[in-house]
Amino acid sequence: MSQRILILQGHPDASEAHLCNALADHYCEGAYAHGHEVRLIDLASLEFPLLRSQKEWKTTPLPASLTAAQEAIGWCQHLVLFFPLWLGDMPALVKGFLEQALRPGFAFEYVEGNPLGRKGLTGRSARVVVTMGMPAVIYRHLYRAHSVKSLERNILGFVGLSPVRETLIGSVETMSEQKRNAWFRKLHELGAEAK
Repeated sequence: MSQRILILQGHPDASEAHLCNALADHYCEGAYAHGHEVRLIDLASLEFPLLRSQKEWKTTPLPASLTAAQEAIGWCQHLVLFFPLWLGDMPALVKGFLEQALRPGFAFEYVEGNPLGRKGLTGRSARVVVTMGMPAVIYRHLYRAHSVKSLERNILGFVGLSPVRETLIGSVETMSEQKRNAWFRKLHELGAEAK
């Protein structure tokens, strides 16, 4: 059964190709090969301001540069977010994008008497693919993957995306070609399965 998949490429450096780009390409190829519809948005190509207050987040209109991206989030059945771990967290570009795109009235609604509100993006699943310099096992067990868990629970889960799965890819600077190719095959398989 084909799925509508949105890939958000969150590597902030658009000046050259990075591992995140290659991984997303392999995911995309697997998805296309199995009949899924795919849209890809490169966050580094978007121009948008950072939000600076809760009032601005609630009341200012979505920047026109993000209208198509927000529409694509509403369109998809499965969202895949790629980014490198920077200073233990997602790059500021990714956080800024999510703050802009996942606004009240779209991603969730306030409900009187319910502090959690109503989730606006239920019925969609997600995968977070994170590359990092440290071994993934250290990030997962020593640091408890704190920032990725926060993203999954406090942002993606809050707006209704479920299940949210993760792929942590560590030691990227010292990764052998054989290991890199194994990851490419894995992402191709995940794309084929729309997982």
